[in-house]
Amino acid sequence: MTRRRLRWGPDEKRTAVLGVVALASVASFVVAEVGHVWRRGSAPLPSETDNILGAAEEAVAETVEVARVGYQDVSVRENATFLLLTSFVTIFISARTISFALRRRRTVGPFRDLKVGRRHIHHFVPGILLLILSGGTAILNRDENLEPKLAVFFGAGVGMTLDESALLLQLEDVYWTREGLLGVQIALGTAATFAALALARRFTRRGEQLVLEGER
Repeated sequence: MTRRRLRWGPDEKRTAVLGVVALASVASFVVAEVGHVWRRGSAPLPSETDNILGAAEEAVAETVEVARVGYQDVSVRENATFLLLTSFVTIFISARTISFALRRRRTVGPFRDLKVGRRHIHHFVPGILLLILSGGTAILNRDENLEPKLAVFFGAGVGMTLDESALLLQLEDVYWTREGLLGVQIALGTAATFAALALARRFTRRGEQLVLEGER
């Protein structure tokens, strides 16, 4: 049995570029933040110790504590916004990647094409359901502490629905064509990535004020 060779077209390449940009941005942010805390925190600098690995582990642990404290200290609305943006970007990239892989194989881990009879169920269907359920719950519920959790599901719903926005607009399967509005989707995904990183930076700066200055 011969496998059909999968070719990378312009849409697939742009999707891959979005994934690389997102991963590179997150990795750069993490490395920069660890270096910033390392310089300001209690961990000895590489020039001050022979055990560089141990000092690096201490700096990473201190960075995690800074992020945790900063996240807990800011407002619930900021937490919810950060989780919504992060969930949206994660699900959008994941949906594109899994859909691309399913063109070559029947299953990707637990994921597969879902059919009811002869009708293919697109992932914008659970996406819209998530939007309705999480959005409706947020409107009807007065518990602010529930908002960050609902934001995760709302962001996931936005990611799955926006990923197939072309299909919804054209009322036909144009998912992998140039009509797929991929440029707009990638622009939104990139903007959401940098917005999430900007909020994460705000969390860590607040955490530094509470943790590092508190130690001093």
